[in-house]
Amino acid sequence: MTETLRDRLRGLPALNGTPPHGADPLAVHADPTAHFLNWFDQAVAAAVPEPQVMTLSTVDAEGIPDSRPLILRDLDERGWAFASSASQRKGHQLAQRPAAALSFWWQPIMRCVRVRGVVEQASAQESAADLARRSPQAQAGEEARGWTLYRLLPQRVEFWQGSPDRRHTRVIYTGSAGSWRVETSAGS
Repeated sequence: MTETLRDRLRGLPALNGTPPHGADPLAVHADPTAHFLNWFDQAVAAAVPEPQVMTLSTVDAEGIPDSRPLILRDLDERGWAFASSASQRKGHQLAQRPAAALSFWWQPIMRCVRVRGVVEQASAQESAADLARRSPQAQAGEEARGWTLYRLLPQRVEFWQGSPDRRHTRVIYTGSAGSWRVETSAGS
């Protein structure tokens, strides 16, 4: 009898990472930015490969989702910054529907951060400064394609701590800067 893909998938290990030692996943900060920076520092300390890489999800004109990996460029009170060429598919999608979702998956420590919100373009000066920070090879040809820095203004941020026993923990922020509502759940 031939092993099916479903059988192969069921046989693969899942959630076999190790949560950061001594970290309380329910330790809540006043805002999701501080919470993210704490978790990011823990991911770096745990030597998670490329913790700055996230999946950006947008929606096209027909409402079909589209996802791709990008690098978090910055995070501050103005939002979660990422960049791309405005002439590429994601730039067109953001122009038509200025909303997106971001997802970070840090497998070695079984953590995921998910962010949803509206997206705004940064100023032309900020986009040019971001492009100037890239290597000369990466800069080549980008100006003509419209290198653009974007900021996602979060409306919902979820911090998920996985557990091998499947008793996962979540901290969810909803609202906007200055008026966050926090909800926690453990063991779900």
